[in-house]
Amino acid sequence: MQNAPPTSPPVLLSSRGIFDLDGKRVRLKELDQEIAASDLWDDPRHAAALNQEASRIRDDLSTWESLTQRASDTRELASMVEAEPDAAMTHDIETELRALEKEIGRRQIDLLFSDPYTDHVALIGIHAGAGGTDSQDWAQMLLRMYLLWAEQHRMPVEFLEESVGDEAGIKSATIRVSGPRAYGLLKGEHGVHRLVRISPFDCRAPEAHVVRARRGDPRDRGHRHRGDRPGRCAHRRLPIERRRRPACQQDLLGGAVDPHPTGVVVTCQNERSQQQNRDVAWRVLRSRLLALQQAAHAQKVADLKGELIAAEWGSQIRSYVLHPYTMVKDHRTAVEVGNAQGVLDGDIDPFIEGYLHWAAREGAESKAS
Repeated sequence: MQNAPPTSPPVLLSSRGIFDLDGKRVRLKELDQEIAASDLWDDPRHAAALNQEASRIRDDLSTWESLTQRASDTRELASMVEAEPDAAMTHDIETELRALEKEIGRRQIDLLFSDPYTDHVALIGIHAGAGGTDSQDWAQMLLRMYLLWAEQHRMPVEFLEESVGDEAGIKSATIRVSGPRAYGLLKGEHGVHRLVRISPFDCRAPEAHVVRARRGDPRDRGHRHRGDRPGRCAHRRLPIERRRRPACQQDLLGGAVDPHPTGVVVTCQNERSQQQNRDVAWRVLRSRLLALQQAAHAQKVADLKGELIAAEWGSQIRSYVLHPYTMVKDHRTAVEVGNAQGVLDGDIDPFIEGYLHWAAREGAESKAS
């Protein structure tokens, strides 16, 4: 007689408390009360952020309820098979159990997001390194990879800045990626990305070119935080720059923000008015100051651990090899993918998940020590 499958999915039962569903329900009630306030839309950005958070929590609860119902149905079928064994039904139950465990495995990725800015939108800056046209072409390839990834995950993308290369590619670009856990997913992309290929611009031996992808800064979502208001940045300068666009001979107004204490300079020339450019520049500035604050905290942790953490600022995090073989390897997590073209077409989820697991292990070791 064939043994009946287990009467309840162990993974599902063990995961129920981990996802803190009760906490999510309490938070959703709080959000609903804030959203119902009559003066909510006096601050549109704050209102949009609240609605986005409430929508995400509802999706999480709906997914859990669906998984719970599927588990309950499977348990009932398992009880029936236990009373009256049936090979075909047993196979169906085992298939459903595997599907449930796979779905819960994907949901468990959520447990790896410990950064308080996980749900903020992300700013990604891409800057071509030394190497001229080849590096600028590689920068454009890297930008395309992130754009395709965002499209596959239905995350809206907004261009904040783009500097076209002299012959091909781009010198730099900054994009804004929004969506569920945008910053939490993209923060691990910060670092140097190295490409090895036969140059299409120079018929010599295979060459390596590097491009720096700046950290996916947690851009302000509209919440009011102490010290996060523009007025807190002392000695600000807002120079206005006029330049002429060759295609339509139209004057453009650009805005820049330069807080002297940090030396961070932000410029924006994409909008059609000075006020719009200034507003965008302020938002980008807040995100970069926030990133500096996080970097300072991370440096304190590194100083406390001493030699246990190697200084890797500026070192390559990932290599993309297109010749003489194809492979993409993350040097932090040791994750390797043989389909390099698939990665360049936006399939970077294995590296993102690998980084989340790696960062979680590093964090656990840091706490243990």
